[in-house]
Amino acid sequence: MELTEIYDKGEKVLREREIGVLLDGVETEFVVANNRRVLDRYTFRQQCIDGVKPSTNCNVLGLKLSTPVIMSAMTMPIPAIVEEGLMEVAEGLKAAGSLMWTGTPIPEDLREIAATGVPLAANVKPFKDRKKMFHSLHEIQESGVQWVGIEIDSGQGTKVHDRQMAFDCSPLSLSELKEIRKAISLPLIFKGVLSRSDAVKSIDAGADGIVVSNHGAHTLDYLPHPFQVMDEIMEVAKGKIIVIVDGGFRRGSDVVKGLAFGASLVGLGRPILFGLAANGRDGVKDVIEEITAELNRIMSMVGASDPGSVTPDVLIGE
Repeated sequence: MELTEIYDKGEKVLREREIGVLLDGVETEFVVANNRRVLDRYTFRQQCIDGVKPSTNCNVLGLKLSTPVIMSAMTMPIPAIVEEGLMEVAEGLKAAGSLMWTGTPIPEDLREIAATGVPLAANVKPFKDRKKMFHSLHEIQESGVQWVGIEIDSGQGTKVHDRQMAFDCSPLSLSELKEIRKAISLPLIFKGVLSRSDAVKSIDAGADGIVVSNHGAHTLDYLPHPFQVMDEIMEVAKGKIIVIVDGGFRRGSDVVKGLAFGASLVGLGRPILFGLAANGRDGVKDVIEEITAELNRIMSMVGASDPGSVTPDVLIGE
């Protein structure tokens, strides 16, 4: 299936089920609409004479990937979409040379997922019960993942429309993040950075990377799209920690824009769910491969030989 067909079929399948509400956003849904508005502000500066033959391969924090297009952190609602949903996603992403990133609840079969050989990261929320949080971090680290993540932006839980989805969270302090750093020997990623100040504190706490993200529009209403804060974040993060971005990315053109803003990797949330709902592991694989093919085409026409050579000057703003 082509990408548009996958998206249409996958969303239709999900909207027919109760879990389809998770495709929506918090309260007024401003964040969902704003994501697309901001992504559409930028066009490309074509540079096709003396064109390059690009490669989408990348190496980030010790992981060799075939594409900078990865799965954003999530677990729910994957198990409810198809039988053995998480394993289906793992197999699809592995075949596409991408990264799988689980969220909470921590999958009970995380070790089995890791055993598939898919590059794997896993997140923990900032549970009010800090003992539970540290136990979860330890459990993840021992499961065979390559990266460990902590959701710094879930201090007030998550919410869809007016319905609170996660209740048992509270904001983390800088000192607590430093304690987490001491407890984790693997690369540690802080997810949910949306300001220069949080980027500075993430570096101070010893993070290896950050995800600039508005959490799929499931935390606070009226959050910005990452592109609205990427410049201030890159001023302090460039050369110190890796930067990943997610937030409404759907096509290879969106990915090129994310790379141009300085991200090393670009995460997909809903597109992974659409692919899984449309055609299981093959649908997930096709989503990554179709977007990567689009990315490759555009890179060749803007003079970028690899993901790291996509520079800000390929973009034309409003």
